[in-house]
Amino acid sequence: MTFNWEKNVRTVEPYTPGEQPTDKNIIKLNTNENPYGPSDEIKKVIASLDDDYLRRYPDFAARDLVKELAAFHKVSDDMVFVGVGSDDVLAMCFMTFFNSDKPIIFPDITYSFYPVWAEMLRIPYKTIPLMDDFTIDTKSFVSEGKESGGVVIANPNAPTSILLGKDKIKEIIESSKDSVVIVDEAYIDFAEDGSSMLDLVNDYDNLIVVRTYSKSRSLAGLRIGYAVSNPKMIKYLNDVKYSYNSYTMNYPSIVIGSAVIKDNDYFKEVISKVKATREWFTDELKELGFKVLPSSTNFVFASPQDGRAKEIFEAAKKKGIFFRYFNLPKIDDYLRITIGVDDDMKTVISFLKDFLTT
Repeated sequence: MTFNWEKNVRTVEPYTPGEQPTDKNIIKLNTNENPYGPSDEIKKVIASLDDDYLRRYPDFAARDLVKELAAFHKVSDDMVFVGVGSDDVLAMCFMTFFNSDKPIIFPDITYSFYPVWAEMLRIPYKTIPLMDDFTIDTKSFVSEGKESGGVVIANPNAPTSILLGKDKIKEIIESSKDSVVIVDEAYIDFAEDGSSMLDLVNDYDNLIVVRTYSKSRSLAGLRIGYAVSNPKMIKYLNDVKYSYNSYTMNYPSIVIGSAVIKDNDYFKEVISKVKATREWFTDELKELGFKVLPSSTNFVFASPQDGRAKEIFEAAKKKGIFFRYFNLPKIDDYLRITIGVDDDMKTVISFLKDFLTT
């Protein structure tokens, strides 16, 4: 049966998140969460939260969190925007800055929420195919960017895990002077030092850099994201945010998020652990015959080179090991595997050795 009101429904093909199994006795390597929890200092902060504040509305401007982020990145407070995870921040960016009849552009293989937001918000878009080696085609972005309605680049890219050099991103920004360029740096903390575009936000009035606490800060469950840009861009974002939902950041997020950004020694320790495990795991996969793309993230994108990626994905799941598999053109023989603690990754290698020899 069809109802007349259905003609006015806005229909979209929704984003498909990684599976979130409820069983705790598994090895969950499918959603790029950090395997290390918050530090003991942060646990104390969590335990000290004032219950009385939960009945009140939080500070709509999340000023304490904004202040700490601004100090950490050495920018002024009016250059920071915060939201409920980087997904919220990115959606606000799409809503605020992409209102041209010209299509926005992003890679054909990248974070799969980008086309969902574009479809939902009726933003025209065009995808630029990655090169054969899965790197971003800078020349095409430079060429298309001149007439685009905006540019979105995840750097490092997901799910490929590959980092695009800073000079190449600068070329893209400079060729897209009449539109906003969003650089989504969800995984940048796992890349080499100096890879971020944050230190260039004062050099380009069309650049906005987006970050998240979900990966390197071990707080995916708390949902904290933020953007850094020039004051005019941040004001435009806040105007839209306050017109849509003023109280996006809850009290625990503001308090814990403010404390975590100051807990820098623990942050560096965790990043170092993840990188070391990533390098060991990459070498082990290569020994097993996998093709592994160069990773600057907290995951690897690897192919068994025998057309058995889906088979491995399904067999691992039966053993309580969760990877991410994308049944999509170009990448349907790859697995995205989050880097977990050393013991979990050793279990994965043991599983793969058994699987590949039977």
